[in-house]
Amino acid sequence: MFNRLAHAQLTDLLSQFPAVVLLGPRQVGKTTLAFAAKEQHPDAFYLDLELPSAQRQLDDPEAFLQAHRHQLVILDEVQRQPDLFAVLRSVIDQRRRDGEGAGQFLLLGSASGVLLRQTSESLAGRVAQLELPPFQLRELFPPDTPSAAMNSLWLRGGFPSAYLSEDDDTSARWRQAAIQRHVAGDLPLLGMNAPVPLMTRFW
Repeated sequence: MFNRLAHAQLTDLLSQFPAVVLLGPRQVGKTTLAFAAKEQHPDAFYLDLELPSAQRQLDDPEAFLQAHRHQLVILDEVQRQPDLFAVLRSVIDQRRRDGEGAGQFLLLGSASGVLLRQTSESLAGRVAQLELPPFQLRELFPPDTPSAAMNSLWLRGGFPSAYLSEDDDTSARWRQAAIQRHVAGDLPLLGMNAPVPLMTRFW
């Protein structure tokens, strides 16, 4: 894994706040970064809420969170469970009264507008937010790198799957698929309900 600048920030925030929300678009490396954080918390529990089997584990969220007390609980695609945020607020407040503090929950989400609204309404004062961008120059290249050597980043962009593709054509196909997924899937979640062909032309 590349040394993401956000890794140190995430470590610091988890040492200070009960919950941290890691935001960013799909395929930018949020889950990879979360697993890097998991290595620092060997007993951490990871749940991908895109999976129906994972969603079923949260049928009784209070019981689930109680079963994993004293562990860092990592919830991926957490915006898929909007009812969970009120439960998290109550759990964090109860644990505060019991003297428990930072590093309880790491919440990952790609629909940033939805997730920001949910966390600001339900978890105000209990959560820190960290945005993970695509690869940045200083994450990939030492300061004295000739500019010509950086052309692959300018051409392919900083999304890991696009940047690390085996050739430029494969990278271009990945980017085109990502754009289509964003236009057809993510933008409607943000309230942009124009027809997909219209939004594709606009993009």
